[in-house]
Amino acid sequence: MTQLLSLKKIKIPAIPISKSNFKPYGQLITPVDDRKAFDAEDAILTLNNGTPRFYIMRLQYRGKTFSKITRHNLCTQCLGSINNCDWLIAVCPPSTGLTPDIDQLKAFKIPGDCFIKLDVGTWHAGPYFSHEEVDFYNLELSDTNVVDHFTYNFSTQHNLEFEIVD
Repeated sequence: MTQLLSLKKIKIPAIPISKSNFKPYGQLITPVDDRKAFDAEDAILTLNNGTPRFYIMRLQYRGKTFSKITRHNLCTQCLGSINNCDWLIAVCPPSTGLTPDIDQLKAFKIPGDCFIKLDVGTWHAGPYFSHEEVDFYNLELSDTNVVDHFTYNFSTQHNLEFEIVD
């Protein structure tokens, strides 16, 4: 008789995002005066490996628990709430191998008045939120979710799932 093991749940506290604490994963982009010249504080994008796709992604509430984490190796990805809702994301820095470094897994709380740019190869799970539904703008490549969507499954590899707590 096969016995199913229950997943070990690990709680990850969501920390308020800042430009410095998010740097290993990408950039936090906050409002600036329109007259400011382009500099390193602006989103530094990699979108040259295909056709950029900028769209509004509508997500339904799905809790704050995950066992899978994904990365994109061909482009950066920008995400932000257009409803001015706070939201959460879990991330691991880019890695050269096929697995994320579980010891570097972090969760961030992102205010609704800014957006994030994920560096090429940054592992991510989310967005997550407490609202019933949130719209996000999403900038990636037109075929990112078809040809550049690499997922690692912690439940099958380590019998783990994670819950973001804020």
